[in-house]
Amino acid sequence: MAFPQSGGYARRVTERDMAELQNQQTGLTLRSVSIRLRGRLLLDLDAHVTPGSVLTVMGPSGSGKSTLLAFIGGFLDPAFDAAGTVLIDGQDMDGKTAQERHAGILFQDPLLFPHMSVGQNLLFAIPSEIRTKSERNLIAKSMLADMDLDGCFDHDPARLSGGQKARVALARTLVSKPRALLLDEPFSKLDSALRQQMRELVFGLAKARALPVVLVTHDPADAEAAGGQLVTID
Repeated sequence: MAFPQSGGYARRVTERDMAELQNQQTGLTLRSVSIRLRGRLLLDLDAHVTPGSVLTVMGPSGSGKSTLLAFIGGFLDPAFDAAGTVLIDGQDMDGKTAQERHAGILFQDPLLFPHMSVGQNLLFAIPSEIRTKSERNLIAKSMLADMDLDGCFDHDPARLSGGQKARVALARTLVSKPRALLLDEPFSKLDSALRQQMRELVFGLAKARALPVVLVTHDPADAEAAGGQLVTID
């Protein structure tokens, strides 16, 4: 196999070339992504986030950070004008719904369904192709155990602590089998001790599950804990 080059010549594809091609076809790729509001450019970004790594986007409120996540996830408000390409594992997401993109997202608030138990919150997110009740229950309970929430399946979310709610929200996102993880300042409302615990938990699980992560934040400590690429916007 050879790559065409100018002048009609070609060169042999090396193992390094193949590795780079394969790398570009996995993870999350943003090509010439730009977002505008009423003609004003909010951001302009090119990036590739490999599986298990984190792209951190820092900036003040109103700079377009959360809007970027909405564009990636497929739920951008029509008030914004966006252009560019989002690829997940080499697949172009243009025209695909949020459900088809399978991008899990965590917000500042856990947003647990108050009329459901902890377990029911997780069961709601498990993909529909897993049909049997026993298997779905096993997945939910196993995930809760991974979050040190064993025995909380039937609990009312309202009775959980802030840290427990955050872990349930993370568990609910992960059981949905996301292809990428989007983090919209999910640590900002936790106290300092819980914040560090959740950072370690989220980034550790993302790495273990080979999920590309995009984190938007205004906190430099979040970026430091995430490692990886850092983009600052005004």
